[in-house]
Amino acid sequence: MELFEAAAEEVRRGAAPLAERMRPGSLDEFVGQAHLLGPGRVLRAAIESGDLHSMLLWGPPGSGKTTLAHLLARATKAHFVAFSAVLSGVKEIRQVIKEAEEQLALHRRRTILFVDEIHRFNKAQQDAFLPHVERGTIVLVGATTENPSFEVISALLSRCRVYVLERLGEADLVRILQRALGDRERGLGDLPIELEPEVLGLIARLAEGDGRSALNILELAVMLAAPDAKGRRRVAPELVREAVQRKALLYDKSGEEHYNLISALHKSLRDSDPDGALYWLARMLEAGEDPLYIARRLVRFASEDVGNADPQALGVTLAARDAFHFLGSPEGELALAQAAVYLACAPKSNAVYTAFDAAREDVHARPAEPVPLHLRNAPTPLMADLGYGKGYQYAHDAPEALVEQAHLPEALRGRTYYRPTDRGYEAEIARRLEQWRRWRASRRGGP
Repeated sequence: MELFEAAAEEVRRGAAPLAERMRPGSLDEFVGQAHLLGPGRVLRAAIESGDLHSMLLWGPPGSGKTTLAHLLARATKAHFVAFSAVLSGVKEIRQVIKEAEEQLALHRRRTILFVDEIHRFNKAQQDAFLPHVERGTIVLVGATTENPSFEVISALLSRCRVYVLERLGEADLVRILQRALGDRERGLGDLPIELEPEVLGLIARLAEGDGRSALNILELAVMLAAPDAKGRRRVAPELVREAVQRKALLYDKSGEEHYNLISALHKSLRDSDPDGALYWLARMLEAGEDPLYIARRLVRFASEDVGNADPQALGVTLAARDAFHFLGSPEGELALAQAAVYLACAPKSNAVYTAFDAAREDVHARPAEPVPLHLRNAPTPLMADLGYGKGYQYAHDAPEALVEQAHLPEALRGRTYYRPTDRGYEAEIARRLEQWRRWRASRRGGP
C-alpha cells in the first residue's frame, strides 16, 4: 500500500487528475470531432469568430463537451460559470443570473453558463433559463449524453443550436494518450515509463470512445507499475486490465442508449439472427439492465413477431421469466438467453399483431354498435322475451362443430382482421380457416 501511495504522489504532482491536467487549451490541441471543428466547420468558425450563441452539445461521455465550452469562453473572453444539474437548482440559477447581469452592466462582458448534464434538470428548472436566454443575459451551453429531443423542453430546444459530438475513435484516443505520455509539464513526460507495444491500443479499446476514461486508465496503470532498480515503470497489458477491472459499457437505463440496445435486440430476434440477439442481450445484462424488463420484452416479442407461427414461443418466454424468478442472477440469465435463441430461430408472423391493431382501429373509428341479439345471454325471462340469445347456434351440437352465424356488428359484417401467413404452424391455421370459409360460403349459397 505504501508503494502504491508513493507512486500516486509521484504521478499526481499536479493537484488535478491527469485527464483534467491534459484538457486542451486551444482548438489545435483538441482531438476528434472533425465534422464540427475541422477547417471551415460550423463550430470552429463560431469559436474563432467569437460568435456567442446558446447551444446544446450532445455526445457520449469523454467526447469533449466540457472542453469545447471552456474553449468558447476563452476565445470570446466571456465570463464562464460552470453549473451542475445534479447539484444545483432554481435558487442557484437566480444567483448566476444576478452575477451575469452585473458582469454585463459593469464590465460589458457576457456570461457563458455551462450546464453539465442538462438533461437532469426538470421542466421547471429548464423553464427558469428561458427569459434570460431570450434577453441574452446568458449564453447557455448545455452538455448532455441524452437525446435533447427527449430530455430538453421544446421551448429551450428551439432557442439553442444542437451540435452532435461523436465518440472518439481508437486512433484519436491513442493520440491523446501519446500526448499525455510526452507532455512534461501537464502529463507524464517526466516519468521513466516503458509501455509494451499493445498497451495504448488496449487502453483505447477499453475506454469505449471516452477520452477521460482513457487518461484515467493510463494514470492508474502507471501508478500500479512498481519502479524497477533504475526507477523505470513498465506498463504491461495485465496492469491495464487490473486498472480497468471491468470494461464500462455506455448505458443508461432511462436514456436513449437503453432504447438503442433494446431496439437492436428486438430487430436481431425479428431478423432470425440468434448471434446478434445473444450479443445485445449480453450487452444489456452486463450493463446492469433489469433482467425482468428484458423478460417482459421477450414475452411481448413472442406475441408480436412470432405469434401463431409458433404458439409455443409465448410459453417458452413465460417459462424463462419464471425461471429467472426462481434462480435469480446470474443463473437465471441463461433461461433468458435460451428464450432469446428460441425466438430468433422460430418462424415469424405479425398477423395477430396487425389483426388486433386493425380491430382496435375499427373500435376507435366506428360507432359502438350493440352486440347482436343472438350473441347475448338471456339469464332472465324478460331478456329472453326481448330476443336475447334467439337463434344462437351452439357449435358443439353441430357436425364438426361448425355453424354459420354472424359474430360482428351489422356495419362490420364480412370484415377480416386475421390473415395468417404460410409460415410455421400458421400455415395449418390458414388451411383450416380457408376450409371453414368455403364451408360457410356453401351454406350461404355464395362462392
